[in-house]
Amino acid sequence: MKKKVAFICVHNSCRSQIAEALGKYFASDVFEFYSAGTETKPQINQDAVRLMKQLYDIDMEKTQYSKLLKDIPEVDIVITMGCNVQCPYLPCQYREDWGLEDPTGKDDKEFIKVIKKIEENIMKLKEKYAIS
Repeated sequence: MKKKVAFICVHNSCRSQIAEALGKYFASDVFEFYSAGTETKPQINQDAVRLMKQLYDIDMEKTQYSKLLKDIPEVDIVITMGCNVQCPYLPCQYREDWGLEDPTGKDDKEFIKVIKKIEENIMKLKEKYAIS
């Protein structure tokens, strides 16, 4: 059975959404992916949506929306994005914080840096669990 991974942050509109999309894109053979927050936004960050379409041809608005922690199933692995405040708590077997800066309001270069770091982290996570 696939392990369930949740990417969580406060608003569930940018980094955690990117991570959910890239997780599904690169590692859905190993994991089931979710993202959620303690608050929601009416839409996913539009710069993230645009760049994910441009870089990976992923349309996050078609497959994802901003969710609360209570809207996702129980998970095995929780990954916090680096909230700069108290990260939300979700029970799990394993927890990791990726400490990513929120690129909201910054230029494309900063967004792409965060997107590529998330991709790299997902590949490391996949490598770690694909073997076990």
